[in-house]
Amino acid sequence: MPPNSSVTSPQVLQQYTEGNLSFVGIRLQEADFTGRILQRIDFCQADLRQSHFGKSDLQQANLQQANLSEAILWGTNLSLAQLQGIQLREADLSGAILIKAQLQGANLCKAILSGVNLSQANLEAALLLDADLRSSATHRTDLSSARLCHADLSYVRLDGANLNGADLQRARLCRASLGQSREQSGMAVDLRGANLQGADLSYADLTGANLQGVDLRQTDLTGTTLAQADLSGAQLPEHQLC
Repeated sequence: MPPNSSVTSPQVLQQYTEGNLSFVGIRLQEADFTGRILQRIDFCQADLRQSHFGKSDLQQANLQQANLSEAILWGTNLSLAQLQGIQLREADLSGAILIKAQLQGANLCKAILSGVNLSQANLEAALLLDADLRSSATHRTDLSSARLCHADLSYVRLDGANLNGADLQRARLCRASLGQSREQSGMAVDLRGANLQGADLSYADLTGANLQGVDLRQTDLTGTTLAQADLSGAQLPEHQLC
């Protein structure tokens, strides 16, 4: 498929069934691929804004630098997909499966990611401003240097996540699970260098978390569990200082 060519969704599906996986740079806004199996398809740099991929199978797909702003991807399987630099602004990914997906530098501002599975995904330096990550699972997820300002991570499970250098200003982490149980030895969350100014960590579990040098003076720690957390060099609110 020539780069930047226009094509219809039925043409894409027909060519895919015939063995063509390359649709680099196509323009196909508001396409409907709901419930389709499109494993390993190459949509690199494609314009797929406002397209529908709900419940589709995009495992190992290449969507690097593609534009899927405002797209519908609820329940979509994007495991092992290449999504570096993708535009997913205001996209609906609720309940999507993104296990081991590569999302470095992705734009997920205002995206709906509630209930998503981001286990072992890489979101280094991703933009997640105002994103909805409520009740998502992020087992060993790399969120280092990610921007999560004003994001809602209430009830999220962040066991073993890397948030080193992440910007969590005014993020909501109410009742989030960032700690490690006895069965999760070595699964502590790394928050070194994170910006938690104005963040809500009320009733969150930070058992064993690495908070070395973190400024928590303007963080809501009401009811927060900090047992066995590494607070060396951290700055705590005055009411929590001994």
